[in-house]
Amino acid sequence: MQVIADVVAALDSFLWGLPLILLLFGTHLFLTIRLRFPQRHIFKAIKLSFSRDAGAEGDVSQFGALTTALAATIGTGNIVGVATAVTLGGPGAVLWLWLTGVFGISTKYAEGLLAVKYRIKTPSGDMAGGPMYVLERGLGWRWMGILFAAFTAVAAFGIGCMVQANSISALALSAFQIPGWVTGLLLTILTAVVILGGIKSIARVCGVLVPFMALTYILGCLYILVLHYQTLPATIALIVRSAFNGHAAVGGFTGATLMAALRFGVARGLFSNESGLGSAPIVAAAAQTRNPVRQALVSSTGTFWDTVVVCLMTGLVLVNSGDWTGGANGAELTKSAFSHIPVIGPAVLTIGLLTFVFSTILGWSYYGEKAMEYLAGERAVLPYRILWCIAVYFGSVFSLQFVWNFADLANGLMAIPNLIALLALSGVLVRETRTYLWDGEL
Repeated sequence: MQVIADVVAALDSFLWGLPLILLLFGTHLFLTIRLRFPQRHIFKAIKLSFSRDAGAEGDVSQFGALTTALAATIGTGNIVGVATAVTLGGPGAVLWLWLTGVFGISTKYAEGLLAVKYRIKTPSGDMAGGPMYVLERGLGWRWMGILFAAFTAVAAFGIGCMVQANSISALALSAFQIPGWVTGLLLTILTAVVILGGIKSIARVCGVLVPFMALTYILGCLYILVLHYQTLPATIALIVRSAFNGHAAVGGFTGATLMAALRFGVARGLFSNESGLGSAPIVAAAAQTRNPVRQALVSSTGTFWDTVVVCLMTGLVLVNSGDWTGGANGAELTKSAFSHIPVIGPAVLTIGLLTFVFSTILGWSYYGEKAMEYLAGERAVLPYRILWCIAVYFGSVFSLQFVWNFADLANGLMAIPNLIALLALSGVLVRETRTYLWDGEL
């Protein structure tokens, strides 16, 4: 088992290294240019996300689909992941992380468009879509669709379920001295109550949970930045300067080169917003929408909120606090920065992490469920949901480093067939965008 664990860890490190970063960021840039900078429509997209296409086919509202996708992406990556990027890549990593989000808006737009265009209606009347259907119906590559679905089912159980449950359990034990089995039992019950009701139940809960958790966390970040507003201009200058020049060693900080800032900033940004991984379009396909482009625009706002706003806020707070120079890293660095909020600072961070992680469990349950439905039909959905709830409990009480590495590897492998589909169908993306956005009416 140790040999297998070492091999998986090595493959995981290689896959999430330079090759995948170049492929993902390259796709972001290509689609940004090919689709004439869809980022310029972001405010129109935000407005659309709060509208409802009455009478359109779909299982949930556009807002419901968006908040479910955000539930799966906004998580520890936005808090601990950004801290890791600053620790390993220096302040400059924040700029590269932010730029990854800006250009990733194009890829999330493209994923949403193709998901709606190639979605199907199942025998039970529900919508099903995502990269597996795009690969099968758009390119005729069912075998690659099966690969994507298999990688998604594996990644969901690990990185979207057991690892997240383990994070909540560890946090509850550290902050409130609650035993793992108690957390696991409570979490399992809450998860079962939500996911056994299907996508409508998940979307309803996420529609309340996501805005609350994001607003609470952003207000906490704003409070810290206003508290130290005098140093904010110097912080921004440091981030920009370090992004291109690297940063020399300071105190307990070892220093970071330009390549380190680029690598860790881009990697954390990609991991946070999941643009290009192919997960979010699975729920985008369930949206009630008049045409693919409307939902594509709504989907693109997910990357905007996740990385361009939330990750940027975290990065500014961490660098502005100056705590990164003292040797703190990861969760310790974030905790130290939030201690600047008197009395309630640790509570704001703890509540933020708890809600972020629980919402990720809900969002990824739907991704895994639809992947299994593609592989084994609708009869696999209920057993999968039950197995998911069981996995939540075991994730809460066991250490899962091997599961994390294996799921992380599967998560990265999801991106490869999805990116191939996006690039191969870029002509379809252009035609649909021209029809509904450039020359027509949304």
